[in-house]
Amino acid sequence: MQGALERRGLGPVAGVDEAGRGACAGPLVVASCVLKPGDAARFEDLTDSKLMTPTARDRMYDIVLARALDHSVVVIPPDEVDSRGVGYANLEGMRRAVARMRIQPGYVLTDGFRIPGMTAPTVAVIKGDLHVACIAAASVLAKVTRDRIMGELHDELPIYGFDEHKGYITGRHHEALGEHGPSAVHRWSYSNVASAGIKHGLRPPRRVALSVAAVDVVHNGGSPRQGAESGRGGARVG
Repeated sequence: MQGALERRGLGPVAGVDEAGRGACAGPLVVASCVLKPGDAARFEDLTDSKLMTPTARDRMYDIVLARALDHSVVVIPPDEVDSRGVGYANLEGMRRAVARMRIQPGYVLTDGFRIPGMTAPTVAVIKGDLHVACIAAASVLAKVTRDRIMGELHDELPIYGFDEHKGYITGRHHEALGEHGPSAVHRWSYSNVASAGIKHGLRPPRRVALSVAAVDVVHNGGSPRQGAESGRGGARVG
């Protein structure tokens, strides 16, 4: 896809991807990247960042920064994710990431779904971070940036184990939320965070645009009704 567009003179081609959409703590990070035409073959080990080891990701991160024609990384803090909803924040972050590049792309390739409101035509590629070099490069930039931020947050808040799970909900993270309640970097728009906060006598911050599941938790005093979504933030309410 990327090479075909470049050969037809429709470049530069930018790839866009995010990291942290499914996490219930920490920022959402979105990256865009433009590689040199015909350079994709030089990234032999480049693939979906989630399939790479941390060491391989760090190495590829440095290679992408050294070889890319242009790139942009946008960090969306938890309070913005809460106030706008994760879906809206993700779309807006992708628009920002493309708009902030010095090079105006001729086409933007995204992973799995089309992004309206871009400054260039967009094409959604199923499993794009696995098959398209510029999307995979953006995936690496977003993932490594976010992992490093979560490592810094672990140094500030070691009780949650952010260095291990990076803000995603795991058994250890669930236990820490139950014991300590949510921190300032947790996303109240996610029902598991809302549930833990209410059980610790807290109320959602005014900034929060609660998901349907989180609203259900708040209205039921900290316990989701049967069948309600219990993890990620869903549609915005209000």
